[in-house]
Order: sequence, then structure tokens, then C-alpha cells
Amino acid sequence: MGRAEDRRARQRGGRRAAPLGSSGMPAAGIGPAGGGRAAARRAARPAGKNGIGRLFTWKKILGTFLGLCLLGMGTFIVLYMVVDIPEGNPDAQLQSNVYKYSDGSILARTGEINREMVDLSKVPKDVQHDFVAAENKTFYTDSGVDLKGTARGLLNTLSGKGAQGGSTITQQYVKNFYLNQDQTITRKLKELVISLKVDQRMSKEDILAGYINTSYYGRGAYGIQAAAQAYYRVDAKDLDVQQGAYLAALMQAPSQYDWAVASDTGKRLAQQRWNYVLDNMVKQGWLDAGKRQTMKFPVPKEPRPAPGREGQKGYLIALANQQLEQQLMKDQGLTQGQAEQAVEGQGWNITLNIDKKKQSALEEAVKAQLTSKLDAKKRTVDGHVQAGAVSVDPESGHIVALYGGEDYLKHYLSNATRRDFQPASTFKPVILAAALEGDSRTQDGRPIAANTVYDGTSGRQVVDHGTKVGFGPPNEDDQNYGNITVQTAMNKSVNSVFAQMGIDVGMDRVMEVAGKLGMNTKGMQAVPAQTLGSMGASPLEMAGMYATLDNHGKQVTPTIVKSAEQKSRSVKMADPIGEQVISREAADTVTSVLTGVVDDGTAQGSVRNNPLRNGQQVAGKTGTSDENKSAWFTGYTPGLVTSVGLFGENPKTHAHTTLSGATGLIPGSGRINGGGYPAQIWADYTFNAMGEVSKFDLEAKQGAAVEPSTSPTVTESPSETPSETPTTTAPSVSESPSETPSQTPSQTPSQTPSQSPSDTPASREPTDGPSDNPLLPNANGQ
Repeated sequence: MGRAEDRRARQRGGRRAAPLGSSGMPAAGIGPAGGGRAAARRAARPAGKNGIGRLFTWKKILGTFLGLCLLGMGTFIVLYMVVDIPEGNPDAQLQSNVYKYSDGSILARTGEINREMVDLSKVPKDVQHDFVAAENKTFYTDSGVDLKGTARGLLNTLSGKGAQGGSTITQQYVKNFYLNQDQTITRKLKELVISLKVDQRMSKEDILAGYINTSYYGRGAYGIQAAAQAYYRVDAKDLDVQQGAYLAALMQAPSQYDWAVASDTGKRLAQQRWNYVLDNMVKQGWLDAGKRQTMKFPVPKEPRPAPGREGQKGYLIALANQQLEQQLMKDQGLTQGQAEQAVEGQGWNITLNIDKKKQSALEEAVKAQLTSKLDAKKRTVDGHVQAGAVSVDPESGHIVALYGGEDYLKHYLSNATRRDFQPASTFKPVILAAALEGDSRTQDGRPIAANTVYDGTSGRQVVDHGTKVGFGPPNEDDQNYGNITVQTAMNKSVNSVFAQMGIDVGMDRVMEVAGKLGMNTKGMQAVPAQTLGSMGASPLEMAGMYATLDNHGKQVTPTIVKSAEQKSRSVKMADPIGEQVISREAADTVTSVLTGVVDDGTAQGSVRNNPLRNGQQVAGKTGTSDENKSAWFTGYTPGLVTSVGLFGENPKTHAHTTLSGATGLIPGSGRINGGGYPAQIWADYTFNAMGEVSKFDLEAKQGAAVEPSTSPTVTESPSETPSETPTTTAPSVSESPSETPSQTPSQTPSQTPSQSPSDTPASREPTDGPSDNPLLPNANGQ
């Protein structure tokens, strides 16, 4: 029976019958008295039932869940009984913000809050429906709270994700009127309880009236009446459904959607939100579908900035508010709209990094070198010239001076932060940085370095491993340079060289490095035309990128806010100095090369020969875009980085226009290039504000700043003058005699062209201007 017993034991889970004693009973110590069956049962249990398995049974899990639910319900009941609707008065909560210079002296104090309460009966019914369609379609039938959205918001707060959960119009009104925008568990629970009670005690009409009268719409406007005047110059009672839909759309992100300052992306999002509101109106039966199809987007009027922000104050305040809002969004998980409402008129004491003396020096430099020479009454084009500049301390990342335009009350959009003009050839150092950082090689296998030789033939078709890519940008004046080094190509801003280098490095890699240096590359295509700086960028962005180079490759994010305090709390701003994004050798080599632009290239007339220089070592790059619509100089010393941009903008239509002919230069040929007024402003400001003369501490083995070790061999003609833009004639570009280079460009001895060109010169079709190729969108890149 032994085998049969074994088989039966296996069928019972591996247990075998206990052996029998002489009396036929189980042997002592093995039967029930001896615990044999209990031991067998324990042995037969799955391993998971031991320890943890017995601790987490389904009954215990269910019991715990029910217990937590009961605890939550009990807590909510207690809160509902304890928390009552507080006294609400938004005007009493709103206070002026105080802004200070870095030394603590007062820069500005915001004035009275722009708000006028209106009765809901004075707001057209269609406009009322705009807000309901935008924010809370079930407003008229819900209980005042969105339990799912609130639960999601609580979980996000607990997990630190910072993503904002949904909320009803009633909840938003409660935040605006009774509470604040803080994202804490306590505040959210209070919001839930108060919202339920408000919905029970107030009519939907009163709640809606409270909501549209307490919300922030941007442009310093609180409430629908102030917003109607700020955006359309009408009273709330005269708004139409299209205008109401735009004001309702603004609630999501007032500054981003403000048509006067919005980027192309911001305008696109604003229109999408506007369409969303009107489409919801149709779905709710509040708007006729046929009428909806005939509606056009109602472009708002130009803003009228509040008094007290004249001159540069408004630009400084706007950037300070923006950066504080971004920090609150990051720290507290606020939406952009909530963050703006949490900053504007909320009693903040904000100290800026702006150095009072440097700020004054920058304003004086712009006036002395540019605005004093403009006369719109004599020349229409003079009224189209806009200047912007940002100056940064590369070691701290602090914005020490900023120029946003002639006057914030006259030109609302800050030229220091606008991103709608091309940086042109000021982007070329990024291509070189990408090549050096990636140890890139030409397509015939040679390392790309300062002394690498390229073909500088104008219009030369770019080649990608033997295949022409359909891109051949002309050089300035269609000038051919033959075989030249990268150093000389940077000095003279030769388009054909950097177009080919971009392909050699790989445009994906180039744009990746641009992002690391600090450019906002979101949505940008990695196409060959970007080698000419055909994307949009701001002086703030360019100053940050060059500051990262000056800081030996450690990322610099320019920051204007030094500290921000509100009542008993303060906000800690993020460290402007980040991690090493490119190697020190790569960054320092680019700096070394850029000293050649000043000493032997397109910036020598305004910077190298400036009598205030006094031996100061300088690196920088000029840039002038297609049709002379923008002109740049971004340069730096070891302790100060400043980007200056001039932009052509029609003051009425805001369309981009040419700078050519401004200040009395001969129209067409007398263009303003980067080596002209931008470099003059830079030099005037920098050499007065920089402090002691200093030298770069470079870990570089190549470039114009490195001492020569061998005798030079120059391949290009020494008689060629430095060039910068595709169509500028050097003699006629000069705004003053000092802008014309006093010496012919010389090859720095360290840049011995010891290698063959990367490609043989390609035949090209004759051209006298920019290519019409779609790969070259409106940019010559110089």
C-alpha cells in the first residue's frame, strides 16, 4: 500500500498518512495529540498566507477602507459644522505691491486697484453665458462643487504634483472673495465646505455676478467692467458675445492671452480658447449655430498702462511679476491665471536684482547712441525703431539692468522680452558650441575647430554626404571668401560656412545645445535655415545664452527677482545658476573665438576702437536679419553680459518693418547693422558700467584669444573688409566714421589653416539677395 498511500498523499497536497503503531493507532507524537495533523495543515498552506498574507487579508483591507471612509465623512461633517461663510471683501484684501532696487531704494509702488463692481443685470445675458460656457457648463444645475476635481486637486497637492484639479464657478468665486489662491489641504477643504454653503444660501445669479466681478483679467483689471474698458473701451453693458467670449477666455491665462503682448503661440491658444467658448455656447443652446459661423475674433484695443509705471518702471515690474508668478506655479501648483491673481495687487514687497547705477547707465547709453538721433517728424522710419536690452551678471545670474523701450506708457510690449524677431548671426556661436561639445567632424572626417578650413563661397549649396540639401545662403554683398578658417568665418559672419557646419554637426544636435544654453526651442524645427538665426528670440534669451558661455558652460537663467515677501511669508526664487550644460573647454573656446569678432571682425569699429575700452577684453557677436528688420550685438566681459537688439515695428499695425534709412542713413544701402548702433549702445553702457578692467580666464587651446604658437598662413585676401549682412555695403552702413573698421581684418596666428576645405566649392546660380527656398524662411541670418 506504500505506493498507493504516497499517491493519495500527493493528491491531498503532499501529505502522507501517519505511520501506524503496533496497536493500529498513529504512532506517538504524530497523531492529534502530537500535533501531526496541525503541522501538516500548516505545511500545506501557501507561503503567502504566512506573515504578510495574514496581515493583509481582504477583510482587513475592506475594513480599513470603510474605516477611512467613515473617518473622512466624520471629518467633513465636523468641518461643515465648524466652518462658516466668512466675511468677504475683495477690495479690503487687495493691497499695493512695492518694488525696490537691489540696494533697497524704492523703484515703484503700484497705485489703486482698477475695479468697479457692476450688477449682473447690466451684463448682457449672452456675455453671462460666455463665462459659464468657458468655465462650468453645469453651473446652473450643480451643487456648487466638483467633487472629482476637488479630490484630484487634493491628491495632487498631497503628492506634490502641482497639477491643478478642476473647480466650479462657485469654488472660484469663493477663492476670489473669501479665501485666496494658496494650494494647501486646509484651504481646499475650506473651499469645498464654503462653496456648498454659498450654493445653498445664494442664488446662481448672485454667485455669477460675484465671480465675474472678482476675477482678474490682466492689464491690471479686476472685474468685468474694468476688463471691458481695458480691452475694448466699452462698458460691460455694451459688450457683445464675441468680446465676452474673449474676456472669458482670458481667465485661463490673462497675460499669455493678452493680444498686445502674446507670442504667436499665445495668440493661437487665445483663439482656440475663444472658439471653445463659443462652440460650448452652441452645444448648450445659448447661441445659434448659423450666427456662430459668421463670428470673427474681436481683436482687443491697445492697452493703456496704469500711471506710476512710466519710463522703464513698467517693463521691470512686468518681468518681476512674471518670474514671481512662474515660481508660484512651480511651488504651489497654481494655474497661470491663479498665479497672476495671486501677485497683482496682493501686497507683495518685491526686491529686484536691478542695480540702480547700471540701470541708469543703460538708459543713458540708449539715449546718447540712438534715441537722441531719431526724429519721426522728419523720417517716418525713425518712428519704427524699437530698442531692447538686457544686462546680466554671469556669476550670479542676476539681471542688473534692462531696457524695454522708450516708455512703458507709450509702448506696452517690452522689447527686452519679446521673441518675435530673428537673432540672426548672433546664433552662429551656438553652432560652433555644438560642434566643439560633440567633437564633431566635417564630412571628410576632420575635427571642427577654430582653424578648420571651410569653403566660403557665397550661395554655395550645402552638402549632406554628397547630396545637396537645397539650401545655399548668400553672404553679405554676395561676397566670396574662398577657403577660410572657422575663426575668420566667425569674424566676418560668413553664412555659407555656418550653413555647412550646421549640417556637419547635425541640426538636431545644434538645436539641442541651443536649448541647453537657454534658448526656448519648444516647437522649433531643426532645419538648415536655423543656422542663420531664423527663429525668434529675445534679448533676455540671448543674454542668458551668452552668460552661460561666459560662465564657462554652467547654465545661467537670468533672474530679476531678488526676494519676494507677502505679510508673514516669503518666496524662495530658484537658483539662477544651474548645472554644467556644455564642457568648460567648449564654452571657453567659443569665447576665445568671439574675441576675434571684436578685434578683427564686424564689431571692431564700434567696440575695439572705442576710447572707453581701456584694454578691456571683450567677446561678442553681431547680427542683422533679412531686410534689416532687426539688428543685434550680444557681447560680454568676464563680469557683464549684455544683449542689445533693435527692431523695426510699425507703431500702428505692429508689423515688422525695415530699419534701413533710420537716423538719416541712405535708404536701402544705409542699413543699420549689428556692428552699428547696437554695438555702440553696448560699448557705451558696458565700458561705463563694468568696473575694473579684466581678462577672461579661459581653458581653451584655440581661438583668437589664445597666444599663437606657430606662424600664420593666411589663405584669404587681407584686403577684404569685415562683413556682416547679406546685402550691406560696408562704407554706407556706417552711422559714424568710427564704425568703419580702421584696419583690414587679420588672421590671428593661432588660426593656421592647416587643413583642406571640408567640401569642394559647389557651383551656384547667380543671386543678388536672399534665396526663395522654403528652407530659408525670411532670414539671411547675418
